[in-house]
Amino acid sequence: MLGIQSKNCDIQKWRAFYRNNSIPESVETSVIPSTVVDDYGTKKFLLTLNDGLETESVILPIEGYKKKRHTLCVSSQVGCAMGCDFCQTAQMGLLRNLTTAEIIAQWHAANHALGTKIDNIVFMGMGEPLENLDAVIPAIEILADNNGPAIASSRICVSTVGRIEGIKLLAAMARTDGYKRLSLAFSINAPNDEIRKKIMPLAKAVSMKQLRNAILAYPRHDVGGVLAEYVLIPGVNDSDEHAVEICEYLKPIGCGLNIIPYNPRDNSPWPAPTETSVNRFVAVAKNTGQFVRRRITLGRDAMAACGQLGNTEHKK
Repeated sequence: MLGIQSKNCDIQKWRAFYRNNSIPESVETSVIPSTVVDDYGTKKFLLTLNDGLETESVILPIEGYKKKRHTLCVSSQVGCAMGCDFCQTAQMGLLRNLTTAEIIAQWHAANHALGTKIDNIVFMGMGEPLENLDAVIPAIEILADNNGPAIASSRICVSTVGRIEGIKLLAAMARTDGYKRLSLAFSINAPNDEIRKKIMPLAKAVSMKQLRNAILAYPRHDVGGVLAEYVLIPGVNDSDEHAVEICEYLKPIGCGLNIIPYNPRDNSPWPAPTETSVNRFVAVAKNTGQFVRRRITLGRDAMAACGQLGNTEHKK
């Protein structure tokens, strides 16, 4: 069975693999999914790691103007230490970081084992990518390598809940040749610090003002470079006043706002928002002049949607 090194991934070996079709020495990390769940074209697949833990990844089919594209949502950790109340992965805690090889294995499984040409990569699966940059940055280099997956940096996006030091390091990469269109998404999820602290523990250490200053220093390009993500939770952050407040916060940044209807985790204290409430929030935000998109909900029934990845049984 084809496998990938599960320890420190040697980029040169990977480049040799794609150029010469020679398999890297260690054959420990499986690239054959142990489980695949298909929810009307949205596919969540699991890879079993050599220590028995699992990665969860999602292939998202996106209908474009001329053709359908496929986005792969990859995990960077097993579990997550950030503790966000609305996130399934956070209920696991952090079990461990993934290696570069284990991140690349997710692309390899999607592209080869599942036969899906991947057009875009988003580091929005399990874990906080900026807490594992030692593995994530080499993974980006491999994914963007023209002798490998050849996914342009403009089609790679890294998401964070607001790790400022990590944002600075990723910004340094985004200033180097070949990666100047690498995008950053930041999960803001609240219109003010008071609400953010209630749902995101990190907010107690990093204020929204500090986060905004870090985002303002991230290099921009002609189609953006940064994106704000806002999980819309009923009764928490979904009022008209909240919509106006978050748009006012984003004005100095001048970035897009991506509204993500909340996808209930296990034992969730909140339901999913109604379509009426989502549409109202989006309309109010647009009326401020803010560029707003509503993320299409894909994979909710298969626990494959945003915020739903992670097997809490592993924590036990």
